Formats: sequence, structure tokens, C-alpha cells
Amino acid sequence: MPELMDAFETAFRLLARADAELVEIVLLSLRVSFGALVPAALLGLPLGAFLAVARFPGRRAAIVALNALMGLPPVVVGLAVYILLSRSGPLGALGLLFTPTAMVIAQTILILPIVAALSRQVIEDLWDEYRDQLRSLGASPLRAVPTLLYDARFSLVTTLLAGLGRAIAEVGAVIIVGGNIAHVTRVMTTAIALETSKGELALALGLGIVLLSLSLALNALAHWVGHAAREAAA
Repeated sequence: MPELMDAFETAFRLLARADAELVEIVLLSLRVSFGALVPAALLGLPLGAFLAVARFPGRRAAIVALNALMGLPPVVVGLAVYILLSRSGPLGALGLLFTPTAMVIAQTILILPIVAALSRQVIEDLWDEYRDQLRSLGASPLRAVPTLLYDARFSLVTTLLAGLGRAIAEVGAVIIVGGNIAHVTRVMTTAIALETSKGELALALGLGIVLLSLSLALNALAHWVGHAAREAAA
């Protein structure tokens, strides 16, 4: 117990003085996670909106597959990206393995189905509500997509926050494709796993506190955005 208390005390000292190593790891984690969120949003929101309003053979199967992909095992994604980027892989010549870019690719693949599936449900509910009105104004389903995306912007922010939360907390894929290299690809989750395995709890606890704080902040922001959306709709 005294050792644990000492570890907590050291962890809080690291946080209080903004320890350089801790700050570096946190900033890299945020850079990688936001770097994955941007392409996931650019691809996932239009894909979700298309599946919400379009009607075509196989649509139901596509939705089922998309929902299933929300539970993609991170280690499987990491393995697939590793094979793709390894020297013997099709993209090995790019030299991206064990770089932050490889971690961004893996996280994008992981959160893209989440963004697309959740946004599809949001847009579909909105389309069901306003379909007749939009059609009376001459808007086809696909032409109505920008209007629906704008009208659902608050709910879609919540969707993006869910994807960001998944990205920040991910460990399996990024440790495979990033290698957990100090000062290069070491992020919060991989650093916590490493430091804990070494028995060095101070840095692990400090990063754990930051990670938990970020998770709480994202959930609070999602709750606030959802409340704002309900107030705007009232």
C-alpha cells in the first residue's frame, strides 16, 4: 500500500509539473486520434447518409455488415494494416510501418464503421420525419443529404465524439502497427500497458488519469451537445 501511495503521489507530481515525457505522449495520442477522426468523418458521414436515404438491392445486407463492423477486433485490424504496410506487403515501399501515419490508418479503419453506422441511424430517422416535406420541395433523396446532414449536425457531433473516444482508448491495433517506440509512436494506452508491465506505476497512473479525464470530458461534451440538440428541436 505505501508503494501504491507513493506511485499516486509521483503521478500527481508529474501532472502538476507537466512532465515532458507525459505531455509528449498525450499530445501524440491526440494527434493520432484526431488524425483518424478527420478521414473517418469525411468518409463515414456521407456513407451513413447515403445508406439512410438510398434504396437499392442489398441495402439491408450492407447495413447489417456495417453494424457488424462496429465490433471489429482491434488486433485483427492491426494485423491487416501491418501486413499491408510491411516490407513484403503491397504498400511496404511507402515505409509507413511503425510510424504515427500507420496508427492513424488503423484507427481510421476502426472508427469509420462507428461513424457511418451511427450517422446512418440519425439521418434515417430525420429522413423518415421530413421525407414528404423535402420531396414536395423537389428534393430527391440524394439532393436532400446536405440538408439532412446540416439539420442533424448536433447529433452527428455526438457520433463523432463517440468515434474519437474509441480512437483515444484503442491499444491493440496501434501497438501492432506503431511498435510503441519511445518518442515516435508511444501513445497513452500503449505507454500505460508498457509501464505497468515494467512495474513503473507512476507514469502509467499519470497517463491513466489523463485518459480517464479525457473520457469524462468527451462524455460530458456529448451529453451537452445532445441536450443542445433537443433544446433546438423543441
